[in-house]
Amino acid sequence: MDASPADRPSPVTLHRSATLSDVAEYAYASTVPAGARLAFLAGSCPLDADGRTVAVGDVAGQAHRCVENLRTVLSELGADLSHVATTRVLVASSRQQDLVAAWEVVRDSFGAHDVPSTLVGVAALGYDDQLVEIESTAVVDAEPTAQLTPSASWMGPETK
Repeated sequence: MDASPADRPSPVTLHRSATLSDVAEYAYASTVPAGARLAFLAGSCPLDADGRTVAVGDVAGQAHRCVENLRTVLSELGADLSHVATTRVLVASSRQQDLVAAWEVVRDSFGAHDVPSTLVGVAALGYDDQLVEIESTAVVDAEPTAQLTPSASWMGPETK
C-alpha cells in the first residue's frame, strides 16, 4: 500500500531570497524535480457539495471552504498542500483588509509550506455571492515519466 502524501517528503523545493525583503509571508520561488507530473488546478471555490456558495459575506469563511475543497481535489490526485508549487488567491474586493483576511486563512492552512503566492483583488468572481477563489499548481507525481514523443498533429507542419 502506498504511503499517504503526508507521509512522504514534499517534492516541491521552496526558495527564499537573502537579498529581497523578508516581509513576504511566502517563499519567492519554488522548483519541482525534472520529469515531475504537474496538476494545474481550476480555481478552488467556496461551494458546498450541492454547488451553493457558503459563508456568504464572510471572506475568511469562504477562504476556509476554498482550502477545504483544494485539499479534497489534491487528495483525489494523491497529493496534499505540501505538493502545491504556487497559488493565486483572488478576492472580490478592493479593501485591503478583505485581501488580508483571505490571505491569513491560506497562509495558516499551508503552515511551514509557504508556497509562492499572489494575492489579487478583483471586481467580481464567477458564482453568486463568491468572494474568494484559489488557483494552484501542484506536483502530483515526482517520479520521472516516460518521455512522450510529440505527434505531428500538435507539432505543426513538417519543415525541410
